[in-house]
Amino acid sequence: MGFSGADQPSPSIYDTCIRCGLCLPSCPTYLETMTETSGPRGRISLIKAVGEGRLDLLSAGFREQMSQCLDCRACEAVCPSGVRYGQLVETARTQIRRAQAPGETPRARALRRFLLQTLFARIDLMRAAAGLLRFAQRTRLTSLAGVFGLGRAAKLAPAIPDRFFVAQDQRIETSSSRGLAFLHVGCVMSAVFAPVHEATLRMLQRAGLSIVVPRDQGCCGAVAVHAGEMDFGRELAKRNIVAFERSGADVYVTNAAGCGSALKEYHQLFADQPEWSRRAESFSLRVRDVTEVLDAMELPAPARPIDATVTYQEPCHLAHAQRVSGAPRRLLAKIPRLRLIEMDESAVCCGGAGIYNLTQPEMALRLQRRKIAAIERTAATIVATANPGCALQVAAGLRDARHRTTVKHIVELLDEAYSVGRDAGA
Repeated sequence: MGFSGADQPSPSIYDTCIRCGLCLPSCPTYLETMTETSGPRGRISLIKAVGEGRLDLLSAGFREQMSQCLDCRACEAVCPSGVRYGQLVETARTQIRRAQAPGETPRARALRRFLLQTLFARIDLMRAAAGLLRFAQRTRLTSLAGVFGLGRAAKLAPAIPDRFFVAQDQRIETSSSRGLAFLHVGCVMSAVFAPVHEATLRMLQRAGLSIVVPRDQGCCGAVAVHAGEMDFGRELAKRNIVAFERSGADVYVTNAAGCGSALKEYHQLFADQPEWSRRAESFSLRVRDVTEVLDAMELPAPARPIDATVTYQEPCHLAHAQRVSGAPRRLLAKIPRLRLIEMDESAVCCGGAGIYNLTQPEMALRLQRRKIAAIERTAATIVATANPGCALQVAAGLRDARHRTTVKHIVELLDEAYSVGRDAGA
């Protein structure tokens, strides 16, 4: 069985690979296994073999390698030929998913539909699920998670905060506004990281932007696309495109690197759909990570120092997919007395990668331990990052290692440094 129908890996992409191997030292799974098929070059060869009919789409080795890939895009950032590897692995997963679907058991189909197409489509249900988790955490019921095969998920779960961030068509006007920003609320961010959204709102105001938070937005679709559910990812994408068009905003701002990467690539999702391709391209051109926005707005000097040693965990989809690396560091450098210590392999994936730490727990744990060791060598007391997946994975690793090092989003550190008087801790 080979590729068929829509969303096939394109020969124009995989034939671009010149097999130079420059991608190998940047690939997290290759660094761990030193196995050719666990690197980008090897996986591209496997995809090409399926495309040319020399390998079966559902062969165990092919399915394993497409699943083991983190889709971190580190290989893209160093590829001299410009191979769009992310498109290859995402379309390959879509092909596998569609081929496997007919033989799936009703129970597996229902579970997958609930997890990927219900929770992520209905943010209110995701908040409800987070509320149940919060109750379980506070009543110690999470200790029973192992009985139901959820021990790993419970271990990775963060402490759910008292409040959620709900998009309710909020509109915050700023005097002498320099533009209108649309805040992407997302799914996991809204349920688990409400304080990050609140800090983001304050920082955007300090940058002179008015803000709108439309209720008709939703999940960016990244998890769906990475899981091979490309059609469902398009449904989610359409909702965000329409919400942005209705808002009249100048820029679409996200504080989650994985979301930002997906949002900026909507034009690729709709490349073969003329009725949506132009709208998607116009949308993607307006998407910015919050660190890009704040860095471009030339903020004044912060009012308060933060006397701490900080190291920066670069989110893969910010550094590699979006190619945003300098802005976060320049923003951290603005904070008085904050000492930024670079960790080894700061841009090597921590093993979070969406739901990778649930679907590939062994490799995720190896990468998590590699990252924690790198953090230890910096002696930092705070790990700064810009993505919820990184925050969850690194925080879980630090807990396991019994470290008191805390994990904070960059905008939380900035918000603390810029807060004065009654504004502090607002």
